Amino acid sequence: MRGGDFESVEALWTRSDDRPEFRANECASGFRADVSSQPGGALRPSLARLEKFVCTSGRFDESSGALSRGRQRASGSGRADGGAFGLASGVAGDGGPRFDQNIPPGGYAWWYVDAFSEDEQFGLSIIAFIGSVFSPYYAWSGHRDPLDHCAMNVALYGPRGARWAMTERRRASLRRDVASLEIGPSAMRWDGNALEIDVNEISTPWPRRLRGHVRVEPETINPRAFTLESAGDHVWRPIAPIARVSAAFSEPDIKWSGNGYFDSNFGGEPLGAGFRRWTWSRARTRGGSAILYDAERRREGPLHLSLEFDRSGGFSAFAPPPVVALPRSRWRIGRTTRSEDGGARIVGGFEDTPFYSRSRVEHALLGEQVSSMHESLDLDRFANPVVRAMLPFRMPRI
Repeated sequence: MRGGDFESVEALWTRSDDRPEFRANECASGFRADVSSQPGGALRPSLARLEKFVCTSGRFDESSGALSRGRQRASGSGRADGGAFGLASGVAGDGGPRFDQNIPPGGYAWWYVDAFSEDEQFGLSIIAFIGSVFSPYYAWSGHRDPLDHCAMNVALYGPRGARWAMTERRRASLRRDVASLEIGPSAMRWDGNALEIDVNEISTPWPRRLRGHVRVEPETINPRAFTLESAGDHVWRPIAPIARVSAAFSEPDIKWSGNGYFDSNFGGEPLGAGFRRWTWSRARTRGGSAILYDAERRREGPLHLSLEFDRSGGFSAFAPPPVVALPRSRWRIGRTTRSEDGGARIVGGFEDTPFYSRSRVEHALLGEQVSSMHESLDLDRFANPVVRAMLPFRMPRI
């Protein structure tokens, strides 16, 4: 995004979704709001055209007036040019996740957690998928039934290597309600204050047990959701951009705690229909958490999102720093990040697949050196028939 693209945005609007089956991403039309992360303030000038890609997941409560802790207000009818954002009502009453959202054929939902230990020697990522976007089986089925393609992807990283599991399970293995999600023997549960995760999986390619418990305690809960690509209803909600995570596993025998992150994503069509590729990262900062999102979209212009979330639950956008090239992965996936001083380096490699890479990256954001969880995704690579034919060796279906 060019520096000249930054301007003050006075009004954001929400779009009405006319597809009744996908209520998770339905927004009320004709709702506008002045938006600020500071009480009484307008949207800060550095907010980089958020109106193009930020929207609520779920319905606005048009009668409520206030959108965010008194920081946003209704300002009339009509709509401005672009997308919108605000409070998401597709969440539990306490602001936590809802696991019972309706997902249409072709669609998906996932809930994602990552964390680093205090000494940064250990890390993890856990993703619960319904309509697994990386499933060759779901793609081969024509994306007919998302509930028949579920998985709990668990990855543990440490000095002695990684342990990784992603077993796809059928509809009969899925159980869910508002506050809980069970996929086979593993589960996520929201207790009103924290996310509890029970892991019981078999790793690949070497079959070893992965068994343990993870607790994610948000330092703040973000009630807003962002539209990443409007035509296909691709919605992202960083539920807990700042969190404390404790991990206790019996197999392997590890125990640690550190900083973490929890978000959710929903879509009304296959992920590859909306995107070619993206890079994403999150870092703990002195003020809270910084998130970078750069995506190449198929039907819209590129997305560039740079957000800082604070511990009071507010957020602000900041001008995206310059792009910095990172070394390509072993599978030759292109990787970039952003850094204020023009320098960045990969200090830990976690995942390296033909279409996806996960790493720990050090770079400069918001005036400090930070350590980010970083991912690069190439959906054109994922669509390659040869790549999809390789995936069952790492992603069995039972």
